[in-house]
Amino acid sequence: MKHTQKGFTLVEIAIVLVIIGLLLGGILKGQEMIIQAKIKNAIADFSGISAAYYGYQDRYRATPGDDSQATRWGSTVVGGNGDRVLTGDYNAAAGSPEPESRLWWDHLRRSGFISGAGAAQPGNAFAGTIGVQTGNAASPIAATLNTTAATGGFTNLIMCSSKLPDKVAIALDVQMDDGNVNAGAVRGVEDTETLAATAASAFSETGTKYYTLCRQF
Repeated sequence: MKHTQKGFTLVEIAIVLVIIGLLLGGILKGQEMIIQAKIKNAIADFSGISAAYYGYQDRYRATPGDDSQATRWGSTVVGGNGDRVLTGDYNAAAGSPEPESRLWWDHLRRSGFISGAGAAQPGNAFAGTIGVQTGNAASPIAATLNTTAATGGFTNLIMCSSKLPDKVAIALDVQMDDGNVNAGAVRGVEDTETLAATAASAFSETGTKYYTLCRQF
C-alpha cells in the first residue's frame, strides 16, 4: 500500500509565519517597554535625589556630606568641613576618612530623606553608579565634562549616573535638558563598561555605547 506524504500548504506556512511575526513583535515591544520603564526610573533618580538635597538644605542649612554638624546623629558620625564643597569624586571608593562625596549619602540616609544606611553610592537600573560631587577641573569626570569656569562648564554640585546605554542616555538628555551631550544642564561623557570616560562631541546611538550623564543641581 502506498502512503502519500503530505507537506505543508502555503496557507499553513503563511499562518505559521504570521504567528512567529506576532511573537517576535510582542517580544520586541516588551523589551522597549522595559527600557522605557528604566528611563523613567533613571529620571526619577535625578529628581528624587535633587529633592532630597534641597530638603536637607532647607532643614539644616547645610550641604549633605559637607555638614559640619553631622554629630547631631551621634558622636561617632563623621561630618564635613562646612565649606559647601564636596571632596571626592562621584564614584569615589570607601576611605578612612570617607570622602565627602560618600558622606553625602550617609547624611541623607540618617536624615531620612533617602532610604538605606551607610555611605555607599546607590546603583541605577543599568548596574551603574549614582553619585554626587563638586564640579571642579581637578576631577577626572569633571575635567572631561569641560567644567572650568572659563569655558562655562559645571563648577557647582553635580549628580552623575554611569553605564547608561546610548539609547537611554539620549532619551534622558532630551527629556531633562536639550539633547546636547556637551552643553546645557545635563552633560555626558562616553564610557565603557569599565567606566573609562572620554569626551564626546555628540551622542551616538549604535546599541554598543555607554555614557555617564551628569546634571548640575
